[in-house]
Amino acid sequence: MRMTPETLLARHAAALDRRRPWDSVWQDCRDHVLARTPGEGGPALYDGTAADAAEELAASLLSELTPPWSRWFGLQPTRGMVDVPGLSELLEDASEAMAGHLDRAGFPLAMHQAFLDLVVCGTGVLLVEEAQPGEASALRIAAVPLAEAVLEDSGSGRLDTVYRAAQLTAEAIRIRFPAAPALPPGDDRQRLPMLEAVWPDGKGGFRFAAVLSLPGAAPVLLAEGHFAESPFIAFRWLVAPGEDYGRGPVMKALPDIRTANKVVELILKNASIAATGIWQADDDGVLNPATVQLVPGAIIPKAPGSAGLTPLAAPGNFDVSNLVLDDLRARIRSALLADRLNPRPGKDRTATEVLERSAETARILGACYGRLQSELLSPLVARTLGVLRRRGEVPPILLDGREVRLAYRSPLARLQARADAANTVMFLQQAGSLGAEGLAQIDAAAAARFLASTLDVPASILTAKE
Repeated sequence: MRMTPETLLARHAAALDRRRPWDSVWQDCRDHVLARTPGEGGPALYDGTAADAAEELAASLLSELTPPWSRWFGLQPTRGMVDVPGLSELLEDASEAMAGHLDRAGFPLAMHQAFLDLVVCGTGVLLVEEAQPGEASALRIAAVPLAEAVLEDSGSGRLDTVYRAAQLTAEAIRIRFPAAPALPPGDDRQRLPMLEAVWPDGKGGFRFAAVLSLPGAAPVLLAEGHFAESPFIAFRWLVAPGEDYGRGPVMKALPDIRTANKVVELILKNASIAATGIWQADDDGVLNPATVQLVPGAIIPKAPGSAGLTPLAAPGNFDVSNLVLDDLRARIRSALLADRLNPRPGKDRTATEVLERSAETARILGACYGRLQSELLSPLVARTLGVLRRRGEVPPILLDGREVRLAYRSPLARLQARADAANTVMFLQQAGSLGAEGLAQIDAAAAARFLASTLDVPASILTAKE
């Protein structure tokens, strides 16, 4: 469905109004977790527990779901296509090519930034574009700040309609959209407001349009087109019924984060009072409190017979704050999964403990990982494959599930595969204990191929099936 620039701007304004109640919550989460840049307002930060835990969670998600410089996904033939000669090797080469382009495009850096937005605000947005010919990678990947993106669910259960308001210079607009009409005269370094929009076309693809919206002038259509896969990939941490935007772990722990920040502020004020004290003096015409300096070796004049400068007793200590603060910090780290995903330092872990912690991690992140798999990982691989397929760098492969399927190789995805393989090995051992009759019921070659497929073993080490 084609839209006019005026219609796109009106729809963006309506979607922005629906998003507006979230802005204050997101800003509050950022103020209490991310360090402020010079010139920004917001509350002063006194406690860094939430900031440290949020960074750890974003780094853990990166290493557990999309580990840098590692093959965290693979292409495998479906069960009916396993016997096709050379298909497994062809898919392995395609997976290697896709992983190489992602790494050269700076995917780990952009993914970590998007994960940080996911942890803090509950929603992350990734932009995967096709690079110009001749660049090191065929992809150009960037994390879109949530403040620039307006997202909508068109009824598919995903945030498939994306509006992005950006400020680009005239030179950048000409490079990004070479076929754009002539821009208004002016300084090429002046930033111009631009709106990009991607929405479903109702036929399995996506429409794209970019509009230049100058104040007091009619909007100008810079470019429009069609995508088989959306270049904008929006994903969420937790979704409440009836809501489009996600809720992150920082949003859940925000009351404790605020309280811990206030408790540390009161502790520092109490420590300042304990160090310098509160003093009182008689107004005797000799002592001028404005000129008094409480430094070692100072001589403070006083009138004969007057009390001079005397300390004021503090109303009490604030020792109970340490108990409250420890409890708050423990709840914050628990809400941000800092104590669940990271191993305990200074202790050697047994194999049983490693397996139990891995199972606990899979249980905690089960719902979140399932949502990230459907909203982030699958669209990302499909978009990457579509770009490389169009440029002829990989064969015409379709992830339709009938011939080729997507296999995840991240550490979190391998947990279930290891459990399936362990159950199969246990069955083989039990069947072997039954003697010749038990072994006669097992196809050793089929069992080896099943274990190789479950554990994602490279096809090159397996012998060809006759």
